[in-house]
Amino acid sequence: MTEKFIPITDIRQQAVPLPSVGLMQAATGQLLDSLQRPLRDLRISVTDRCNFRCVYCMPKEIFDQNYQYLPHADLLNFEEITRLARIFVAHGVKKIRLTGGEPLLRKNIEQLIAMLANLRTVDGAPLDLSLTTNGSLLAKKALSLKNAGLGRITVSLDAINDDVFRRMNDVDYRVDQVLAGIAAAEAAGLGPVKVNMVVKAGINDSQIVPMAEYFKHSPHILRFIEYMDVGASNGWRMGEVVTADQILQRLQQADMQLATLDANYPGETARRWKHLHHAGEIGIISSVTQAFCGDCSRIRLSTEGQLYTCLFATRGYDLRPLLRSARVSSDQELADGIASVWQQRSDRYSELRSSDTFVPASVSKKIEMSYIGG
Repeated sequence: MTEKFIPITDIRQQAVPLPSVGLMQAATGQLLDSLQRPLRDLRISVTDRCNFRCVYCMPKEIFDQNYQYLPHADLLNFEEITRLARIFVAHGVKKIRLTGGEPLLRKNIEQLIAMLANLRTVDGAPLDLSLTTNGSLLAKKALSLKNAGLGRITVSLDAINDDVFRRMNDVDYRVDQVLAGIAAAEAAGLGPVKVNMVVKAGINDSQIVPMAEYFKHSPHILRFIEYMDVGASNGWRMGEVVTADQILQRLQQADMQLATLDANYPGETARRWKHLHHAGEIGIISSVTQAFCGDCSRIRLSTEGQLYTCLFATRGYDLRPLLRSARVSSDQELADGIASVWQQRSDRYSELRSSDTFVPASVSKKIEMSYIGG
């Protein structure tokens, strides 16, 4: 029997309230979790919808015409998102990334970008404001995104061969259309563009070297990502992971001349290399085989206001009632609740997964990546 059974449990509505807080405390920008990790990165999902059906994220067998997306009224509006973002920034967030689903499907996304671009860190500096996209609408929107205040962009591209890429996105979308979006982003000043390739054994791993060959002549940063066990809909198996070491070995066997680069900042997810004789840079993100939980500084806000402290979370904390209840909570109450969540945070799923004693939780309980972004 070769077919996969993919159990699905919709846990979007299983969030719990923010923990109750006693003494009010001022936000200092130095919030630490229980493992002494600072809060620095906020990832905001602006939609749970996507126009691709990538096999590792939103496979057609699950996300078909009958799949129930969140109704628009449930989504946080731009004012609510900005209000929460301002509170997170007061707690020390320096980087905000907009995700999805496909964030460029959110109507008037430029308005939200402009609102977030006005925020300043506790040091008075502009935010590092970025967005991750599949590139399908990027050629049309790159300039307006830049003009609204977006600083950087990451594009998902899982193959440079058109046939392989069409099989990966499963909606017959062409490589040249994504490349046109990357070119438009570069022309608009959103470079260097990060290009993310999720590598799945037997599906697109043949594209590791061709992708590196293609982008080594460009100023863009190509990043290979180990296929991860996020959510339940992709039917993840360890045997389908091409490890970071294997990816690097394939590049070296193809006579890629690479030199190691230092991390840009603490908590960077990718190990980095540069081409010795070309302009390009390569990164490898290895959350399966070489976990980087130890300095993870990321928190995630779902499109309807649930807060997740880990990409592999099984539950969130519901912020929306505090924004919309009969007695709308004050910024201080929200700030205290968010602080309490982070201070209690002890997540290190990938480190535990790599240990010999790890017993995985039921796959039906993990939140989907398409719901809270990557």
